[in-house]
Amino acid sequence: MSIERELNKRSGSKCELCGTTENLKVYDVLPTKKGGLGESILACSTCINQIENPDTVDLNHWRCLNDSMWSEHAPVQVVAWRMLSRLRAAGWPQELLDQMYLDEDTLAWAQATGEGEEDENKVIHRDSNGVILETGDSVVLIKDLKVKGSSMVAKQGTAVRNIRLDHENAEYIEGKVDGQTIVIITQYVKKI
Repeated sequence: MSIERELNKRSGSKCELCGTTENLKVYDVLPTKKGGLGESILACSTCINQIENPDTVDLNHWRCLNDSMWSEHAPVQVVAWRMLSRLRAAGWPQELLDQMYLDEDTLAWAQATGEGEEDENKVIHRDSNGVILETGDSVVLIKDLKVKGSSMVAKQGTAVRNIRLDHENAEYIEGKVDGQTIVIITQYVKKI
């Protein structure tokens, strides 16, 4: 059975965030480990657009989180927590955040993108051109890199997809090259 069919069954063919029944799509909640049903939600194009483009957020649209934050499904909880964290300056989202409970693993997943951190505490990762990198982005190597601890050389021009950020060091990202997860220094990559 396809993920979309499973999500439609799980959600009753409604957006798992706002409840609308129109323009529904599968949305992978980054960072993903295995992909699939346990890391995806069914969301409408309005919710997805506002999640991915913080400048377009309509605060009143997200009052729907008052209901969806109580979902039994971890990916829905993660997105609800991230959006409430992003909007908490408005007051009511902070009240909902205070009521919300996530187990340790789900909270770590929710915080993996840096959402909810104070801006002055947030570690910002930038590529060789100064472009901000986010978890899940794709980059290309701009230089041949020797991989410490192995005889492997990651060649210039190699695309690294679905990167993960080191939240303690702005110079380090992780990604898979030739099936091996390696740490890459951001000054040697360019965002695609």
